[in-house]
Amino acid sequence: MQPLYKVLFKFQSKTARARFCGVRRLAKVPAGVYYLLMPPAESSPFSSTELEILRIVQEDLPKSLTPYADIAKIAGTDEDFVLNFLRRLKDAGSIRRFGASIKHQWAGYRHNAMIAWVARDQAEADQAGAAASTHPLISHCYYRPSTAPDWPYNMFTMTHGRHKNEYLEIIDFILRHTTLKTYAVLHSVKELKKNSMTYF
Repeated sequence: MQPLYKVLFKFQSKTARARFCGVRRLAKVPAGVYYLLMPPAESSPFSSTELEILRIVQEDLPKSLTPYADIAKIAGTDEDFVLNFLRRLKDAGSIRRFGASIKHQWAGYRHNAMIAWVARDQAEADQAGAAASTHPLISHCYYRPSTAPDWPYNMFTMTHGRHKNEYLEIIDFILRHTTLKTYAVLHSVKELKKNSMTYF
């Protein structure tokens, strides 16, 4: 069975990521990839129980009504310890967000399209974004100015539908509720492997 939910870890800064991982330093290679250089196990800021909890939650949560109690059982502790430990990391900023990500394909939304728009400026993008975000089939809406001469699109709305032409209804909605006019539709052809980072 494919998991429907996946835990997401996002760090506010490299410092927070380093603190969370118990990293001594970050080594940067020319391609912009960061390698985490881990200290010896004995210098880890976490206990063996805490490390076991982190190993579990960086993967998919247990598919049950009591996932934290299940994690506690595997890690050899109790549910309160798990919840307090994760809450402490989040409060400290080591974990920016601890949440669920819905796999829309398994929820019946198999036809996806990114609709790219041309916004004249930030103000128009803000107005259009506020309107687009009210549509229930738009999951992402963001403004990213482009410097490419052959790509004028700078605002993007990610749509998920149950049938192929549902995105046409979304285009019509945005055209009627915003001042945007020019757009291009980028259909999702294939989903590449998408996994969360593994730190432990």
